[in-house]
Amino acid sequence: MLCKGGKMLEISAKPEGAELTSIKKDGIEKLHDGKEFWNRQSPILFPIVGKLKDNKAIIDDKVCEMGQHGFARDMKFEIVKDGPNTKEYALISNEETLKKYPYQFKLIVKYQVKDNTLTVSYEVENKDNKNIFFGIGAHPAFKCDYSTEKYYLEFEKEESEIGILQLEEGLISKARLKEEVIDDNKIYLTKDIFEKDAIIMQNIQSNKIYLKEKDKEEPILEFDFTGFPYLAIWSKKGAPFVCIEPWYNTADYKESTGIFEEKQKIIGLNPKEKFKCKYKIKFF
Repeated sequence: MLCKGGKMLEISAKPEGAELTSIKKDGIEKLHDGKEFWNRQSPILFPIVGKLKDNKAIIDDKVCEMGQHGFARDMKFEIVKDGPNTKEYALISNEETLKKYPYQFKLIVKYQVKDNTLTVSYEVENKDNKNIFFGIGAHPAFKCDYSTEKYYLEFEKEESEIGILQLEEGLISKARLKEEVIDDNKIYLTKDIFEKDAIIMQNIQSNKIYLKEKDKEEPILEFDFTGFPYLAIWSKKGAPFVCIEPWYNTADYKESTGIFEEKQKIIGLNPKEKFKCKYKIKFF
């Protein structure tokens, strides 16, 4: 099936972590290969985003341990659909998850292609008989040799209120100056930009951000993160990729009490309720 300006996107994914493994437009790969520098490609972050203080949280008066970004990215999901344009995966709480996270839940991850746009949807259902709390986010890595300093990210709207959070040993410590990172609504991807770890942004007015190459009229991609309170960007020094990460929550603050339901912007769900969110990536 052809779309205006070229072929429809082609995607691949795997049940391990319900992770995307390939996004091709006109046969050209757009996703990091998951080999050199970083062994992941597009992990889902659930039921936490970032790191817990001391890798521990107090849930229902019990101390629970979880590694950075939670456990979903390392678990095998059930395949619900596996078509060329729609792929859907499910993770249901089980004996293994309950040891780390004492809530009954169902997590659905869905990938849908239409023309040159990929929509990634998440749905969390509370299967418990009590309120549950969780964080959720995405971590896709796009091919981009940013160390050449030819690339930048540009917001769709005028941004004057963005706050930038600073990580220190994986925890949020203090705000960074916006002027260190954002210049006229643009983030120029210099070779040293990620030396202080991920750049985590809040109070964003835009719903979209564009990855662009200098002196090129058309963007490489448009990333629509409508509804997500945070947007992070990250890579490793010298790596040929950049992650654009929509988050609903962040790592713990250094002053965190460790009580899970007190985490910043934690999501709460009543029994039988569902939470839904999605992001879209349009390739040019």
